[in-house]
Amino acid sequence: MRIQENKIDKYIVWLLIISALVRGFLAAFIEFGNDEVYYWTYAMYPDWSHFDHPGMVGWVMQIFSLNLLFHSEFALRLSSVVFMTIDTYIIYRLGCLVKNKLAGFYAALLYTASLYCFVITGVFIMPDTPLMLFTLLAIYCFLLSFRAEHSEVEESHTNRYLILAGLFAGLALLSKYSAGFIWVGVGLYVLIFDRKQLKNIYLYLSALISAICMLPVLIWNMQNDFISFAFHGDRVSLFGKLQPLDFIAEIFGELGYNNPINYILIIIALVAFFKGKKYLDELSGRFLLCFALPFIGLFWFFSLTRPILPHWSAPALSVLLLFPAAYLADKQQITDKKIKLPKPIIATLSLLVIVLIFGVLEIKTGIVPLRFGERANSVRYYGEGDFTTTIYGWRSIKDDFQKIREEKIAEGAMKETDGMVGLQWFPMANFDYYVAYPLNVNMFGLRDIEKIHKYVWINEYRGGLQKGNDYWFLNESSDYYAPERYLDDKFDKIIPCDTIVVNRCGKPAKYVFVYMCKGLK
Repeated sequence: MRIQENKIDKYIVWLLIISALVRGFLAAFIEFGNDEVYYWTYAMYPDWSHFDHPGMVGWVMQIFSLNLLFHSEFALRLSSVVFMTIDTYIIYRLGCLVKNKLAGFYAALLYTASLYCFVITGVFIMPDTPLMLFTLLAIYCFLLSFRAEHSEVEESHTNRYLILAGLFAGLALLSKYSAGFIWVGVGLYVLIFDRKQLKNIYLYLSALISAICMLPVLIWNMQNDFISFAFHGDRVSLFGKLQPLDFIAEIFGELGYNNPINYILIIIALVAFFKGKKYLDELSGRFLLCFALPFIGLFWFFSLTRPILPHWSAPALSVLLLFPAAYLADKQQITDKKIKLPKPIIATLSLLVIVLIFGVLEIKTGIVPLRFGERANSVRYYGEGDFTTTIYGWRSIKDDFQKIREEKIAEGAMKETDGMVGLQWFPMANFDYYVAYPLNVNMFGLRDIEKIHKYVWINEYRGGLQKGNDYWFLNESSDYYAPERYLDDKFDKIIPCDTIVVNRCGKPAKYVFVYMCKGLK
């Protein structure tokens, strides 16, 4: 494939349009996953902060859904579609800044090819959605400021960039705590490579703005015994028993999330950079590395002693895509104003397309059975281990449950006002969004905060669990909770009521067992 150098801006526009259309379709077509539907509760019950994360993800859902006036998956995910489109343009501008337009174009293509960028931040609604937008904006402004210090740009402009960078870094912190690595990177860069910035009062003002942005989160945690900080502190550890398999799982997870080809390209480009290959300017390279390497290194360290999630380090790896973009642009031969798209970029984009097509087909058809073992094929545990059932079948449950509920209310076995209970934040939030909320039924969490998270607060908002009341309990086979183990000591009687079959292509994907829980103790 050949492209014309003087039409790169036009190609970028087409890339943004096509990417947004594909992601918009996926946002409307695929049901919510466990995490996403849980963050819907952030928009339902907004606060300065929450048990798991700061409040930004809930606020952007409110804004783009017009305060939940529109309640579909597409409306709640719209910010992801819009923000990732902006992200792609920012990474293009960053590539132009550190190298040239060709590097910017390659960076945009590599960024698009990342499963983390395209799907997790660009389709799904997660804290990473606003995190990536504000992180990229902060890095762009910091780079503009530090580069301007070495050119003839007016001092007022460099200071303006610093102020904006501090604001964007603060907004990133309101999205996810890991955004603190922005300031870790700035601090390392200044201390090692640009100490004259220590005399710049605007750098401290920038840091102060970021700190002010975090005040609501700090105040909320003070009011709630620093519970959010404690929760995340327990998820990572500085010391513990060495677990090599967890580290290996983290590396393979990073490969999958960030696209294996992208990952390999990053390694090749970094090796060339450390060997002295000058394919992007030294200042930009140093700053980007000061941000990304501590970010990745710390999570690698944590993974040595416990399992962590691969997307935690993905923002840093996404920024590092600027290195292979500049490296490939530096090697590019331009002939007659036309440029041949490098084979690695064609390969990485092709891999994304293959994964998307196969992934959507698997979710919607279950063409490849992901149930392993006799237990996962029994009715009680049917579908256990099949991760696709976490984002399939929820829409179909409501109508079947509504019929069961109306029958039992007509018989006098249950009342119209009876709520529902759940035992863990997932799939409780799924049942809340897809079943309870549309039927105007209150969902309550029935265990401690480690299991139900924000539902501790939601219970209070909804009037609390009432002794002696009856409740519904829905229990899916792919994530089965034995009622006799979890509910017998909480209710006078647990009555199995009915079974809902969630079909996929004419075959069961999972079962949902319906129980009447009589007399809360």
